[in-house]
Amino acid sequence: MGPDTTDTPRSWQIWGALTIVYIVWGSTYLGIMVVIETIPPMLGGAMRFTIAGLLLVGFLLLRHGRSALTMNRRQFGGAALVGLLLLAGGNGMVAVAQQHISSGMAALLVASIPLLLVVMRVMARDRPSLLTTVGVLIGFSGVALLALTGGTGDDDGIGVVVILLASVSWALGSFLSGRMPMPSSPLAASAVEMVVGGLAMIVVGAAVGERLDLASVSGASWTALAYLIGAGSLIAYTSYIWLLQNAPISLVATYAYVNPVVAVILGMLILNETLTTQMVLGGLVIVVGVALVVSTERTRRRPAAAAPVKRQEELSHS
Repeated sequence: MGPDTTDTPRSWQIWGALTIVYIVWGSTYLGIMVVIETIPPMLGGAMRFTIAGLLLVGFLLLRHGRSALTMNRRQFGGAALVGLLLLAGGNGMVAVAQQHISSGMAALLVASIPLLLVVMRVMARDRPSLLTTVGVLIGFSGVALLALTGGTGDDDGIGVVVILLASVSWALGSFLSGRMPMPSSPLAASAVEMVVGGLAMIVVGAAVGERLDLASVSGASWTALAYLIGAGSLIAYTSYIWLLQNAPISLVATYAYVNPVVAVILGMLILNETLTTQMVLGGLVIVVGVALVVSTERTRRRPAAAAPVKRQEELSHS
């Protein structure tokens, strides 16, 4: 998907792309759950991102030639580090955690990433406004409610801890991406991140003893993996990059509190996951906190600061 070069994007184009991001990224938690039924989590993620990254490299070479992948060592290193944090650390641990908790619970806890980004800004001596701080406190109270109650009877403490570690890794990768040298092309940076992250997941998976038995992989898992590669890592991500260039960042950032709703609904309808009162209350509190942070930050951003902020937002979900 590319910008309309003859006119400004129409409302239906923006909302069409936003709907893709809402639904597809929200559905990736369901996709991961189906993949890990018969494919080890790290190796499944390795296949997803390595293949998607190589396909993106091929697309860039065919469309723009070798110049599309031009970058120096520092830029490559920056993209590689971000890929390790976001994909190997973030997405990889999400898949591991979903062996122990429901997909809806995972999505609700991952929704805390925008809150973690504010905390990291504070650590970097970038003081947020009072309303942003209030939003963070509200959001984290929802995270605490979910973490302490466990969501459903099928969720366990290991999964909650792992998903929170995944969120920290994801947030750290997003935070650093706007503060280190990166390739000038977002698509080239994404390709490096996916390939490096995918290769790292192969190493981690092998190190922890994961083995892929092709004979035991179900058709459902292969289908879900193909969906994650095509829809999750290519179509939705491309739509998101287009949105960053054509829609207000405050509107695009609403994915952070729409994705969990989509994930919870799909988990209930397709996987028969249980929705408890604790999950409803904790999820609502998290969504309110994130919404307050997003709306408050929108009013604080100056045009000159838009580029690094966009890059951070772009990488908070792959």
